[in-house]
Amino acid sequence: MVARWLLAGLLACLALPVAAEAPRRVVSINLCTDQLAMLLAAPGQLVSVSYLARDPLSSGMAEAAAALPANNGLAEEIFLLKPDLVLAGTWTPPTTLSLLRRVGVPVEVFQPESDIAGIRGNIARMGQVLGREAEAEAALARFDADLARLPPAPEPRPRAAIYAVNGYTLGSDSLAGQIVALAGYANIADELGLGPGGTLPLEALLLARPDLVILGRRYAGHARAQDMLDHPALRALLRDRPAAVMADPDWICGNPRILRAVANLPAAAGVRR
Repeated sequence: MVARWLLAGLLACLALPVAAEAPRRVVSINLCTDQLAMLLAAPGQLVSVSYLARDPLSSGMAEAAAALPANNGLAEEIFLLKPDLVLAGTWTPPTTLSLLRRVGVPVEVFQPESDIAGIRGNIARMGQVLGREAEAEAALARFDADLARLPPAPEPRPRAAIYAVNGYTLGSDSLAGQIVALAGYANIADELGLGPGGTLPLEALLLARPDLVILGRRYAGHARAQDMLDHPALRALLRDRPAAVMADPDWICGNPRILRAVANLPAAAGVRR
């Protein structure tokens, strides 16, 4: 009788789900997963990040990334690092992901974030795949508290336009558009039907006369794509209204650093001069 109860107890234990062991050697090959992983990983858990993570022109955590070995996202070099988890993005070359999976390396692919829900979802998911759920919950609590402290948007909202190289703009269906909205602005790209983004003709920008122009960042060297940022008509528009510049490290990836981008935009209630 006792033996029967012992056997029943053993079978019940075997039927319980076993918690997956947290990965010990994690390699990230995407700029945005680099930063989420650095935000949440345990000491020593993240063994390599992409080379872009060290670039201060792109990465919001370049200083932290400098302490980690960098990789170029090549399947052969990743395999030699002996990872038990690889973090990638949807823009990672499919051949790289396929090769890694064929040799038995687990890969988690993260979607790019285009709104607050996407940011929160990826923070939670990163915590799950790293076995760092508690750290993810704490990061989300801090992020939510910081969001709650943002001042309410004025009514009516002042109007802003993003104007980058080649006249490219971004609307509300983008991460940059979310930053503009959190800062209290209406986005003229939405007025023009450019939800995710598209080319904004200079003439349309001039006629719209936004209260704030957010310019794309300039890079060293000369490119014809940047010439539009020096157009005399644009300079004339900017003479009587404020302008801001997109600092890529705070605008590219969806993580709590987007609130730095929000804070660096002129206060929406007082944009007019």
